[in-house]
Amino acid sequence: MNELAQSTGTDYEGARRALMASLGGIPIGRPARPDEVADLVAFLVSPRAGSITGTEYVIDGGTVPTV
Repeated sequence: MNELAQSTGTDYEGARRALMASLGGIPIGRPARPDEVADLVAFLVSPRAGSITGTEYVIDGGTVPTV
């Protein structure tokens, strides 16, 4: 965000709003946090996910509609 803000002559919040608008918005209102991605990775490498294979996970807060 800081690099985007600097390159577009705005502040962090302005860059965040511009990015959200360019994505068409994020239904949950914010991008995923790194700890949320880490939680998924931790689950997938745990024995609890032992039978999960060949699956693609999208962590985008609902930005890309899926069926």
